[in-house]
Amino acid sequence: MGDDTSPGEHELPALMIRYQAGDAEAVETLVQRLSPPLRRYLASPYLTTGDTEDLLQDCWMRIHRARHTYSSEEPLMPWIYAIARHVRLDAYRRRRRREAREILTDTPPDRPAGTMPAETDRISRLLENLPESQREVLIMLKVSGMTVEEVARAISSSPGAVKQKAHRGYVRLRELIGKDTDS
Repeated sequence: MGDDTSPGEHELPALMIRYQAGDAEAVETLVQRLSPPLRRYLASPYLTTGDTEDLLQDCWMRIHRARHTYSSEEPLMPWIYAIARHVRLDAYRRRRRREAREILTDTPPDRPAGTMPAETDRISRLLENLPESQREVLIMLKVSGMTVEEVARAISSSPGAVKQKAHRGYVRLRELIGKDTDS
């Protein structure tokens, strides 16, 4: 695994068990010992140092959320690296989706046909009438172009809940557009 975890590696499962029990000192020790090899594992030539640090933070958040699933009969490092692997794969998939949506141009595009400032203002006004959670989901889905899964992860929700909020937001927008047109 690397020089950072070799000395005292037999102590790591005991530290994880203490972590599961809520021992803050055990958490700090695990983070200090495992962050350097995890950082090396998560690093990539395609990532900045900041992006690698973000992945490391994501990895520790996932470890924290999944800590109850660790069994002391199992080795700790494969469990840790399985989580780190998923963090890497998810980051790679996000980057590939983003790159697939990006279009490189020499000049910025003109305003899309039919989108006038008045229409943009009208849409903004209508969105302001939605509850915050519905507005947030619709903006992430339709303006930012995120997937349902990405939105769910961003707002710490389930994909089903995101779909439900989006549906309710669409229904409410249709009602508001109908009222706005009648005025």
